[in-house]
Amino acid sequence: MTITLAVLDMAGTTVLDGGLVERAFTAAVGAVGVEPDAPAYPGMLDYVRRTMGESKITVFRALLDGDEDRAQTANQAFEQAYADLVDAGHCDPVPGAAAAITRLRDNGIKVALGTGFAAPTRDRLLAGLGWAGLVDLSLTPAEAGRGRPYPDLVLTAVLRLGIEDVRQVAVVGDTTADVHSGLRAGASVVAGVLTGAHDRAALTAAGATHVLESVRELPDLLIKP
Repeated sequence: MTITLAVLDMAGTTVLDGGLVERAFTAAVGAVGVEPDAPAYPGMLDYVRRTMGESKITVFRALLDGDEDRAQTANQAFEQAYADLVDAGHCDPVPGAAAAITRLRDNGIKVALGTGFAAPTRDRLLAGLGWAGLVDLSLTPAEAGRGRPYPDLVLTAVLRLGIEDVRQVAVVGDTTADVHSGLRAGASVVAGVLTGAHDRAALTAAGATHVLESVRELPDLLIKP
C-alpha cells in the first residue's frame, strides 16, 4: 500500500520537548494549590509522564478527580506556561524534522501535524519554529473531537485531506498514545520515534510497526525507490 498521508506528532517527535511539558505541568498544578513539595506531586508527575501525547485537559481531569473547574484552571495555566516558554525562545525542532517533512511532500505524501495542546499553543509553536506553510494541516483535540489514544486526529486528517483509504496513512509519534491512536485508525505504518517520552520497549509493546531513531528516518521508510 502506497502511503499518501503522514500524521506526525509535535512535542517529542517533530519538536524537541526539553522538559517543557513538565515545567508547564508544575505551573499548572501550582495554580490549583499543588506545589512540588506536596505529597501528591510525585504521583501526579509520574502520571503526566505516562500519559504524554494525550489531550492535556483529559489528563488534568484524571489528576483532579473529575473536578471540572480545577481541571480547566490547571489546563489554562499549563497552556499559558508552555506558551510563555515558547515565547522565551525554548522552542526547537527535532534535527532534520523540517527537511523530512519537505522531502515527504516533495514526493507526493501529504503531512499533517497532530498535538495534545490547545490551538493557541499549537499556533505559538508553529510560529516560533517558523513553520507556517510547512505542512498541509495541523490539528488539536478540540478540532478533531477527541485526543489520543483515540483515532480522531488521524481520521480527521484523512477526511480533510481527501485520503481514499486509511491504509494509505502513516502515523508517527514518541508515545504509546500515538501508537494506539494510529492502530485504532487503521494506519498501515504506525512508527514510534526515540526522540521523546517513551522508549523502544514501550513503543514496541504498544504495537508500533516500526521504531525509528528520529523522524528524519521517515522518508527513507515511506518513499518508494
